[in-house]
Amino acid sequence: MSRGTMPHPGAWADQSCVEKPAPEPGPSSPRMTRAAAPEGGKAAAGGQPRAAVRCPAEQEEDMYRDEYEIEKEKELLIHERGSSEPRLSVAPEMDIMDYCKKEWRGTTQKATCMKKGYEEVSQKFTSIRRVRGDNYCALRATLFQAMSQPAALPTWLQDPELTLLPEKLISKYNWIKQWKLGLKFEGKSEDLVDQIKESLTLLRKKWAGLAELRTAEARQAACDELFTNEEEEYSLYEAVKFLMLNRAIELYDDKEKGKDVPLFSVLLFARDTSSDPGQLLKNHLNQVGHTGGLEQVEMFLLAYAVRHTIQVYRLSKYSTEEFVTVYPTDPPREWPVVTLIAEDDRHYNVPVRVCEETSL
Repeated sequence: MSRGTMPHPGAWADQSCVEKPAPEPGPSSPRMTRAAAPEGGKAAAGGQPRAAVRCPAEQEEDMYRDEYEIEKEKELLIHERGSSEPRLSVAPEMDIMDYCKKEWRGTTQKATCMKKGYEEVSQKFTSIRRVRGDNYCALRATLFQAMSQPAALPTWLQDPELTLLPEKLISKYNWIKQWKLGLKFEGKSEDLVDQIKESLTLLRKKWAGLAELRTAEARQAACDELFTNEEEEYSLYEAVKFLMLNRAIELYDDKEKGKDVPLFSVLLFARDTSSDPGQLLKNHLNQVGHTGGLEQVEMFLLAYAVRHTIQVYRLSKYSTEEFVTVYPTDPPREWPVVTLIAEDDRHYNVPVRVCEETSL
């Protein structure tokens, strides 16, 4: 999935590197199992290296963090603050190599792979911000980076038809009523149309407010504050998930009409669990934040939903052409770019502070 390449969905399981799931679930499986990380690896979650630095199969780990891992990471994101302080969704920045040394102290092949990957990323970015490791991780990291950029409000968010989408789609596709609101909204009695409309309105309002700030420091501070307000934060995720569904419906309809569609959308609907948008909602989007996160092919859909190019340093693929993976493979030139760091294709952190280039 590096720029210009699109592997078969089976390759998204990263079976050639650190993790070789057993038994192999195939591209449509929502979960993969792996054993605990070996001594000398990362304290919490592991990754998958690439061709030049092979990581042994015995370093396999569970594809999604168990409850203990999630709670441990939440504790880390307090970042030495008192228990009365707000829990951070995106931790304060720290030197990227200091972070690497802290997380990857061992000498195993896996740890060596991660260190080399971080060394290469450090040539571009000096710092890293750790993202809370729940099943909203991909949405959180992407949205945080996109909203914190010093840029104008995206034109698609200015569209007056945006907030009419929920009523329009739900009246046309009755199956959307099976939408499963995020954990923070369970038990609330609001009408689904109104709830999603409010989420889309909030996304526009907050993004517009950030776009008006003149300095990068002010924008970062406001974005940090937004991502410590859990009710608003998780409402934003509902908005983005709905935008993903909307794009999926558009792509599916185009495919059924014989129109040219991006290759990823063909693969997206080739899965047994997402043969159409209804199945995608039921088996995948409804699970985000509950029992699972986004799979690799769904990262393409996320990029199309927010109209940003998502560039990911996949540390597990160090020294291969997939080390820097771009979603989508051929993005429109006008799309802004957000950059993420992934150690294992299930958890994303955000690099910050681009290194200043020097000339001889």
